Amino acid sequence: MTKSSNDRQFRPVAVPDVELGGFWGKWQDAVCNSTAETLLDRCVEAGMLKAIDVSQPSPGVVIPIQPWGGTTQMFWDSDLGKSIETIAYSLYRRPNPKLEARADEIIDMYEKMQDKDGYLNAWFQRVEPSRRWTNLRDHHELYCAGHLMEAAVAYYQATGKRKLLDIMCRYADYMIKVFGHGEGQIPGYCGHEEIELALVKLARVTGEKKYLDLSKFFIDERGTEPHFFTAEAARDGRSAADFHQKTYEYGQAHLPVREQTKVVGHAVRAMYLYSGMADIATEYKDDSLTAALETLWDDLTTKQMYITGGIGPAASNEGFTDYYDLPNDTAYAETCASVGLVFWASRMLGRGPDRRYADIMEQALYNGALPGLSTDGKTFFYDNPLESAGKHHRWKWHHCPCCPPNIARLVTSIGSYMYAVADDEIAVHLYGESTARLKLANGAEVALEQSTNYPWDGAVAFTARLTKPAQFALSLRIPDWAEGATLSVNGTMLELGAHVRDGYARIDREWADGDRVALYLPLALRPQYANPKVRQDAGRVALMRGPLVYCVETTDNGKDLNAIVLPRELPAAETVLLKDLNDAVALDLKVEREETSNWGTSLYRKAPAERRVATARFVPYHLWDNRAPGEMLVWVQADK
Repeated sequence: MTKSSNDRQFRPVAVPDVELGGFWGKWQDAVCNSTAETLLDRCVEAGMLKAIDVSQPSPGVVIPIQPWGGTTQMFWDSDLGKSIETIAYSLYRRPNPKLEARADEIIDMYEKMQDKDGYLNAWFQRVEPSRRWTNLRDHHELYCAGHLMEAAVAYYQATGKRKLLDIMCRYADYMIKVFGHGEGQIPGYCGHEEIELALVKLARVTGEKKYLDLSKFFIDERGTEPHFFTAEAARDGRSAADFHQKTYEYGQAHLPVREQTKVVGHAVRAMYLYSGMADIATEYKDDSLTAALETLWDDLTTKQMYITGGIGPAASNEGFTDYYDLPNDTAYAETCASVGLVFWASRMLGRGPDRRYADIMEQALYNGALPGLSTDGKTFFYDNPLESAGKHHRWKWHHCPCCPPNIARLVTSIGSYMYAVADDEIAVHLYGESTARLKLANGAEVALEQSTNYPWDGAVAFTARLTKPAQFALSLRIPDWAEGATLSVNGTMLELGAHVRDGYARIDREWADGDRVALYLPLALRPQYANPKVRQDAGRVALMRGPLVYCVETTDNGKDLNAIVLPRELPAAETVLLKDLNDAVALDLKVEREETSNWGTSLYRKAPAERRVATARFVPYHLWDNRAPGEMLVWVQADK
């Protein structure tokens, strides 16, 4: 009897168990060659190592206190944590003794800085020790701990070294004593979610359920009455009403999590919360959390998400505004937010394969998160507009450098998002040249070799490697856009419709060494129109091919990109390989262009601009601003 979706528990494959080539291999090489060391160098330049080096005097306040009562210096532990996590994953792909030694040195500093009771935070040990646990709403203590925990798990998995893992287990054990409803305990949670998903990672790698229970506590407490943040402010002598953003929606603490139905507030915080909720739903088979998450998922993806998978249109709150408010040129769409959406979507797959989540995971990964990293791995985007007049460029560093290590750790760990395993099933969520070493609970050990030039080509082939035959199911995502997809096993075509469940083709059989599965996903060019309620996209059309959103740039098309008019019936596109952009596939299309040169001097006139036939080159959006600077546009004029 087939198990129902929410009776199953799928968990991601460990990063070292997947070896990447092809598209993602090139991006991982960029991180190994440049980004991992660049992150560490720039953390050092910012003064982060001095902050944790107890052999030196405390550097004090390096970045001034802001009106909200804190400073981005409070988050430095999280930046170092994500950088160590990136280094960990890069070491697995490409050993680098010098970089590993630098990471070990930082870990040694954290070991020396850790208090005897287990507490660990550079700011609250070295700058404001009297303020420990006094403002969970604003001061990011648990958030920083979460990123160091994720780093600890990654470093242990990649190198086998336990020091940072043991440090963070001591800290987590201390938290279990500090937080709760017992006498003298704090019944609170962090204003910036992150600890929730990190504790799940810690539990999975150590086998300690107590860390799951602490994560569940933080999730269950959030938004309950009497409100913790209100009581905390009163105890601390602060006005509960006078704070940054002045609404508990900012940190998704306005209601208990199971009662929340609208995605609100700071986009990254929301994504991290929902990721933790989804993990706990999987571990505890909690249908109440899953139901709440499904409601929130639909709210986000049908009313508040850019076509790129970017989320959070506003800079003012780094987050959400009103339904269908998706401006293009001022889009904030923080890189970290799309990284967070990938996290959430991945975890929604924990209770069974469902392309509702995997399709969005892929969309956000390629088009929302990946633009945050340049092809050489050296420069970054914090915000990701869908239109630029030519003044938006990647930068080397940021006063709040959360995005560079976030996209770097995602790229280097992408194998764990591609594959997941349950007791007797392997799910393939994302496609890319790779080899995955998988172990199922029934004892079967499988190496799955995936050969493909995806996303540039839709042909995907899998070869199973087993020492002895084994019975299990292989579930392959069939994207919603892949009309006409075909599937065969050992050369025999399968009736796709008979095998698809929740958007995945499920092949349950006894597998033998050398069995081969061939999947073909047609990469037809397709126009995309926005809901008419999205006023900023009225009269506009975007282009997608497979999972990729395309755009036009000045580099290929000259200025005045808004003069390009795409025909109602798409002409055949000529594909062109761009050697200077990692052999990306560009698309040349016949279009019309409005004449701007002979308009005259008047600002307005009664006759529209004349048009001429032209060719426009569209390039993948994630690669824009990697060549000469200039204008960029995703939503072009649509002919009526």
